[in-house]
Amino acid sequence: MFETLGIADFDDLFSAIPADLRSDEMDIPLGLSEMEMMQHIRKIARKNSTNLVNFCGAGFYDHYIPAAVNALSSRGEFYTAYTPYQPEASQGTLQAAFEYQTAICRLTEMEVANASLFDGGTALFEGIMMALRHTGRNKVLVDEGVSPIYRKMLRCYTQNLSVNYQEVKLSGGGIADRAAYQAALDETVGAVVFQNPNFFGCLDNLSELIEQVHAIKALAIMSVYPQALSHVETPGAMGADIVTGEGQSLGLSLNFGGPYLGFMATTKKLVRKMPGRIVGETTDAEGRRGYVLTLQAREQHIRREKATSNICSNVQLCALRAIIYLSLVGREGFLEVGRDCMDRASYAWHKITKIPGVEPAFNRRFFNEFAVRLPRDAAEVVSALVDQGIAAGFPVGRYYEGMENILLLAFTEKRTKEEIDILVAKLESAMKV
Repeated sequence: MFETLGIADFDDLFSAIPADLRSDEMDIPLGLSEMEMMQHIRKIARKNSTNLVNFCGAGFYDHYIPAAVNALSSRGEFYTAYTPYQPEASQGTLQAAFEYQTAICRLTEMEVANASLFDGGTALFEGIMMALRHTGRNKVLVDEGVSPIYRKMLRCYTQNLSVNYQEVKLSGGGIADRAAYQAALDETVGAVVFQNPNFFGCLDNLSELIEQVHAIKALAIMSVYPQALSHVETPGAMGADIVTGEGQSLGLSLNFGGPYLGFMATTKKLVRKMPGRIVGETTDAEGRRGYVLTLQAREQHIRREKATSNICSNVQLCALRAIIYLSLVGREGFLEVGRDCMDRASYAWHKITKIPGVEPAFNRRFFNEFAVRLPRDAAEVVSALVDQGIAAGFPVGRYYEGMENILLLAFTEKRTKEEIDILVAKLESAMKV
C-alpha cells in the first residue's frame, strides 16, 4: 500500500499537518461521572460570550427562527438518519424532502433540486464536479467574489484531482471583471463559478456573462444567499445551469459553525448528473399519491469512482428545518423578512458612511450586507468592539491581501434601530483612537 501511495512510512500520511500541531501521544484524561462531566462542561461554556449584538455575516446570518421550527423538527418521528430506501415505511420523511426540493426550485427559479447536501461549500464543489462531468472538460474559473471560505474548500478538494482551477480577480468596482472573463473564457473551460450577492454583498446582473459562458459550451454555476432571493433577480432568470448555496439562514441556528445545509438546483437536462438524494412523486398500485427516492440506484452508494458523488448521507434534519421555516413564514412573510433586512442595511449604510474617515468600499447595490473602508485596521476595531458587547462585522483582510482596512457588516430583521445607532456610535468612537 505504501508503494502504491508513494510514501515511505505511516507518518507520511500526515505530512500535510504542521509538525507543531502533531502529538506523539494521546494525552486523554481519566473518565468523569455524568455529574462531574456536566459541571466541567458548564464551567467551560461560561467562558463564551453569548450576548453579543451580532453584525457579522460573510455567508452565515443571525436570522430569527420561529419557535415552531424547533418544536416540530425535534419530534422523534424525524430523528432517524438512515436513508429512506423503503418508501412504504418512510412517507413522512420522503414527503418532507420532496416539499423541501419544491421550495428550493421556487426560490431559485430552477427546474429540479436534490434533497440537500452537507453545506454551501461542499454543495459548490459538487456542482463543479457535476459540470465537469457534463462538459468533459477539466478547467474551472472561479470568481474572486465567491466566498474565500468556499474557495479554500475548493482548492483543498481539487488539489489531488485532474482539475485546472483558476481564480478570476474582482474588478475595482467589487463585481465580476468582464474584461478578465473575456480573456479567460476559451474552449478548455468546463465550468464558471459566480456568487450573487458576492462575498462583499455587491449585487450583479450576470446574465450577459452567463451567455458568454454558454457560448463556449461551458456551464455557469451560481452560489446564492437564499434570503436575498426574496427580492433579488433569481439565478434561474439569469440563465444559471447549476445553483448552490448555504441554507443556514432558513431556520438553522449559527451554532458555532454547524451543522448547516447545502442546497443544489439545476435544469432537467442535467438531473441525471446531479449528486445526492432526489425524491420524486409517484402513485402506488391503488393510485394513491406517494413519494420515493428516484434517479438514483441503491448501488450509487457503493460504486466507488463510478458514482456521481461520494455522498452517502446528508443533513435531512437541517433540510426539514428549512422547509418548516419556509412553510411558517410563507410567501408574504419571506418577502417581509427580506424587506426588513434591506431597510436595516440601508439605514445603517447611511449612518456609517457619515462617520468621518469611513467610506463605502464599493459603490454597488447591496441586499443586507456591505463593506466599508475604515481609517484604521478593521481587525483591531472588531476586537475593540467585542469587548463592548458588539460583534461589529467581519475584517476582510483575513482573506484578502491589501484589504486590512475593509470591514464587512450584515444586518438582519433581528437588528433594531437602537442597536444600529449604538454600533454607529461605537464605530465613530473607535475611529478617534
